[in-house]
Amino acid sequence: MATFQTLPGFRDFYPEDLAKRTQIFRLWRQTAASFGFVEYDTPVLEPLDLYRAKSGDEIEGQLFSFTDKGGREVALRPEMTPSVCRLVGARANALKRPIKWFSIAEFYRYERMQKGRGRCFYQFNADVFGEPGPEAEIELIALLIQCMRAFGLTEKDFCVRLSDRDLWFHYLAALGQDEPRIRSVLGAVDKYERNGHDAFKGYEESFGPMAPGLKQGVLDFLGIRSFGALEKALESSGASAGMAGRLAQWRKLLGGLGAMGLSDFVQVDLGVVRGLAYYTGFVFEAYDRRGELRALAGGGRYDDLVGRLGGSELPAVGFAIGDMTLALLLDERGLSAAISQAPDVYCIVGGEPERKAAFADISRLRANGYRVDYPMKEMAFGKQFKAAADSGARIALIYGTDELARGVVKMRDLGGRTERDFPTSEVEAAVREFFEAR
Repeated sequence: MATFQTLPGFRDFYPEDLAKRTQIFRLWRQTAASFGFVEYDTPVLEPLDLYRAKSGDEIEGQLFSFTDKGGREVALRPEMTPSVCRLVGARANALKRPIKWFSIAEFYRYERMQKGRGRCFYQFNADVFGEPGPEAEIELIALLIQCMRAFGLTEKDFCVRLSDRDLWFHYLAALGQDEPRIRSVLGAVDKYERNGHDAFKGYEESFGPMAPGLKQGVLDFLGIRSFGALEKALESSGASAGMAGRLAQWRKLLGGLGAMGLSDFVQVDLGVVRGLAYYTGFVFEAYDRRGELRALAGGGRYDDLVGRLGGSELPAVGFAIGDMTLALLLDERGLSAAISQAPDVYCIVGGEPERKAAFADISRLRANGYRVDYPMKEMAFGKQFKAAADSGARIALIYGTDELARGVVKMRDLGGRTERDFPTSEVEAAVREFFEAR
């Protein structure tokens, strides 16, 4: 008989794995709610043209796409941004602004697998629509940082690298570059950290050898790591009115994050441009301080995308955090504590009369939120006590022939090994008192 295995790049979640994933999702949801974001969801299957409209035909090589039984070209969603733009665009005039939405969803990309990247993964996505100023970035970057801090991570574990594609456009225009050349340069900057000077080959193949002065100017700019250095670089290049305006936006953004006490988490880094061409302003990525993992999260402003996908023109900024790289970071920092799935109460029962008496209490305790387990089949008391200890339960409720005859239930503290009898009418109150005292 054939043995079936999970498809390459996909994951099974055994109970202990799912418990950790559920904990990640719980903290993400809790954090988003504390910032006033509300949750939405979309279908996992979308029209293929939605992704073509956003990224062009070349995106198809990265998708799980096919023609459905109705003859429609469709794809499993590889990201959430086009879908949320579709949703917001359809009701933009009826939604109160700023629109602060988040989602936790599963995505699919047919790409090369590596550490922290599979073909099926989950992401936390958060977006703000309708706010054109850096106030939206302040809110989102603060949310991103808190989504990491919620797990016990600190500024020693990660940082948010902040850059500005709009400023790059102004700077490269001042160096004499037109829009096609600017976009090619930004493509090289995006690859420079991985590929070094080979990243500029694409530019040179399209436009010829890069002038030494231009290349040095690009290298100097992508090497900027502080706001003071950024100001000096723009002063020496003869800052245009556009660049001066962007600096004012930078001051407001960094000032807002500083007022929130988050400056230690933020690193100015003009080497970050993010490869997606639809970004229109500030861009940012969260990274492991030790540099051992790929980007933990990333996002930026995309003011033109809602309109490009058929909706009203609407400013927007958003980010996504992947579950796989976050889980790796938590493991490496020793922050993936085992999550107990043990019952609170284990019921030890005798024969059929005792079992029926126990069932009434079991049902009431479960209805009140306690995790209660019991042996489904009759077995000797000795085996039941061992099962109770192995289960990890805090207390055992004992329903024996003697207890039933006296109208009581015996409660054993499985940690302290103490026992007490309670009238059958007081079992629920006794259990509640036990857990409230601890």
